[in-house]
Amino acid sequence: MDGVRLKRPSTFQQYRNLLAKDLRQEFRTKEMLTSMGIYSLLVIVVYGAAFGLSAERIDIARMSGGLLWSLIVFTSLLGLNRSFSHEKEQGCLEGILLVPLDRSVVYLAKATSNLLFLLVVEALSIPLFYFFFLTSAELSPNALWSAVPLILGTVGVAGVGTMLSTITINTRGKDVMLAILFVPLAYPLLFACVSATTSALSGGEFWMDAYGTSVIMAAAYDIIMLAVCWVLYDFAVSA
Repeated sequence: MDGVRLKRPSTFQQYRNLLAKDLRQEFRTKEMLTSMGIYSLLVIVVYGAAFGLSAERIDIARMSGGLLWSLIVFTSLLGLNRSFSHEKEQGCLEGILLVPLDRSVVYLAKATSNLLFLLVVEALSIPLFYFFFLTSAELSPNALWSAVPLILGTVGVAGVGTMLSTITINTRGKDVMLAILFVPLAYPLLFACVSATTSALSGGEFWMDAYGTSVIMAAAYDIIMLAVCWVLYDFAVSA
């Protein structure tokens, strides 16, 4: 009788299974989406309280890029802190590491799930931000171009944040450590995205010059940092 021959799943099947696990787990508990959604709403309320008495004296269109990306970054940090919480609490991460698979697949699946969750929260919070702060502002006709830096920035935040969340998962005060590591490392990306978003929303005669340069910087950051995270993730998760 011939022995049983086990077929090793392909890299894509491993990626798909890990991603499906994260999506099923989140849509069953809704902990990450709910916490990020509520937090983003609270940040918008704080913005409203801060600018409510002085809105007429502030050019909100020129400040909108910074305000919007502050909202995205703070909300993302809250979600990224919880991205490995279930794996850590239930010992699932150790079980995954015992499986003979490429550790970079674990990174890609987790970064993809974090990206999808961030995009869902942004799809809910950005319309609220626009409704409360930008409906009465004089926006540029090219405001829709702000979608490009939003996507590039979210990809970079998810990719770098997943790597740093893995590094800080076993540290004391991991919430603080993630923020301390994330903000300086992601500063070039945030600077480029804020500049591009503000240029698209406020417009101006030479808005495309600043916008184009900033988008190129954001895209270059994503390519370089995601490649570095992909290469180094085996060492980070094993350590």
